[in-house]
Amino acid sequence: MTDTEESKALLDKAYEALKLVDDPEVGLNVVDLGLIYELDLDMEAKKVTCLMTFTTEFCPMGESILANVTEALQVALPEFTPEVTVTFDPPWRQDMISDEGRRFLGGY
Repeated sequence: MTDTEESKALLDKAYEALKLVDDPEVGLNVVDLGLIYELDLDMEAKKVTCLMTFTTEFCPMGESILANVTEALQVALPEFTPEVTVTFDPPWRQDMISDEGRRFLGGY
């Protein structure tokens, strides 16, 4: 397996783990909700970085979601150190929800 193939497989594994992390207020996972902006691996430093947002800057579940995202990355990729950063630029919008997420929410 090449480094590129290995990186892709590991990123796929990380995304699948993040699909198990729900925003409890919406009931939809953070990937399909569009909260994950970037997910990258540094193979040499053994670090996985995640840039994400919340549906609002004042999300009452933000700390819990952040902790769950960090834990999901640690469990999925135990050989990597997770570094999760929250941003509100750009702010989250409803059109960031995936097609699968829209179907789950009833065409929202």
